[in-house]
Amino acid sequence: MTRTGFAFGTPDGADRVRQSFARQGAMATLGASLGAIEPGYCAISLVPTPAVAQQHGYVHAGVVSAIVDSAGGYAGFSLFPATASVLTVEFKVNLLAPAAGERLVAEGFVVKPGRTLCVTRGEVHAEQAGRRKLVALMQQTLMVMHGKADL
Repeated sequence: MTRTGFAFGTPDGADRVRQSFARQGAMATLGASLGAIEPGYCAISLVPTPAVAQQHGYVHAGVVSAIVDSAGGYAGFSLFPATASVLTVEFKVNLLAPAAGERLVAEGFVVKPGRTLCVTRGEVHAEQAGRRKLVALMQQTLMVMHGKADL
C-alpha cells in the first residue's frame, strides 16, 4: 500500500498508466508530461509556453482543466482491472489564482473507487523559485468502462 491506501488494479499498474498517457495526443500537444504514479494517485506537469497562454500570459483555464482532468483520470485508471478503461463523465474546476510560474503540477487523488463510478479530486499548483501556489481545485467522476480495454 502507498500513501493513498490503495493498490494498483493490475500488477503492471504504473506501466499501464504510462502506456495510455503516451497514446494521448492532447497531452503531447499541450507539452504535458507524466510524473509520479501511485495506486490512486497521478501527477502531470506542464512548463508554460506562449502556445498554452491566454491573452494576459497566464496558462489558459482550458489547459489547466485538461491536465488536472487527466491527472484525476489516471489516478482512477490506476485502480481499474485490465479489462476496463476510463472515461470522465463530469468534473468541476475552481480556478483560485492565475496559473503562472516556471511549472504547473496537476495532481489527481482517488477519493472513492467503485465498480461503475470512481470519484477523484485534483489540485493544480504553480511552482516558482522553489515555492508552490495552489491555483486550481477539481472534483471529478469517472466511469469504469468494463469490457473496453485501454488500447
